[in-house]
Amino acid sequence: VGKILPSGLDLTKMPFMTGVATTLDGVEGCRITRCGYTGEDGFEIAMPAEYAESIASKLISDPAVNPTGLGARDSLRLEAGLCLYGHDLDETINPVEATLAWTMGGPKGRRRKEGGFLGAEHILKPDGKLQKVARKRVGIMGMKAPAREGAEIYDAAGENKIGDVTSGTFSPCLKAPIAMGYVETPMSKKGTEISLKIRGKFQKAEVTPMPFVESRYYRVPE
Repeated sequence: VGKILPSGLDLTKMPFMTGVATTLDGVEGCRITRCGYTGEDGFEIAMPAEYAESIASKLISDPAVNPTGLGARDSLRLEAGLCLYGHDLDETINPVEATLAWTMGGPKGRRRKEGGFLGAEHILKPDGKLQKVARKRVGIMGMKAPAREGAEIYDAAGENKIGDVTSGTFSPCLKAPIAMGYVETPMSKKGTEISLKIRGKFQKAEVTPMPFVESRYYRVPE
């Protein structure tokens, strides 16, 4: 992407999750942001709609660039343990259940102490600590076949249903099936043995920390 940016824009000095207004291939009114949905170092670019095709064509004319589809992006975001709205997140799931409370800062931070945002009374105690929840989002590995969205999660004995898979695939990096889903809180600890019902048959699996593959977000050299 550096080849279509102004010569004065130094990407080595752009931290993760920052962006700037710029030109792309000489086109005004564009923006580049160091972010993404893959767990890798990358950029998202925005430009006036009428220039989208020409800028995309310029990028893929470089032999080092290959186009990819949603399947590649989905496997990367799942390896990175990132949620997909409508699957791993929806209107019924709160940040504590989704293990995303870190987005509100620590218990002594302003957001946690003051609350005041929509839904705060449902997830925070008066002292800023998190309310207890009945379910939590977890990573899952150890099964022999990929568990897709909707697969049921049971205890190790396969007797009691404890949750459901919300995303699952075969990890190209790990060469193994991975999944994430929601389970009852007592069953959410790392290493808990569980069973997945995949195509009508039980398969042994285990609650696993996420990300499944270590993220490689960019840090500006000191």
